[in-house]
Amino acid sequence: MTLAPETTDLKVQLQLDGDWFTVCELTRLLPGRGVAALLPDGNQAALFRDRAGRLYAIDNRDPFGGAAVLSRGLTGTHQGRPFVASPLLKQRFDLETGQCLDDETVRITTYEVRSA
Repeated sequence: MTLAPETTDLKVQLQLDGDWFTVCELTRLLPGRGVAALLPDGNQAALFRDRAGRLYAIDNRDPFGGAAVLSRGLTGTHQGRPFVASPLLKQRFDLETGQCLDDETVRITTYEVRSA
């Protein structure tokens, strides 16, 4: 895959406690695949980039199984909403809101994400 020159120097950043935290280079995020990132507080975020170039960041921990595996889940869309399906029990989580699409009582943390 060849990336346009204007995207090769960009970094992916998450907003944590009002500050922007650099996670990785944008080139590390392949469309349709997730990447796990260790955050300063010891938690993990799962980062995703869709085919249109939009970025998403959610908590990497599956609230049903307890393992940090959401970055390895399958991505897709449901009624126009992007989601990741957990590789454990297959629950789907909206990448924009963190809402579980299969259990309305469950929501995971989402992070504001940008490339800069």
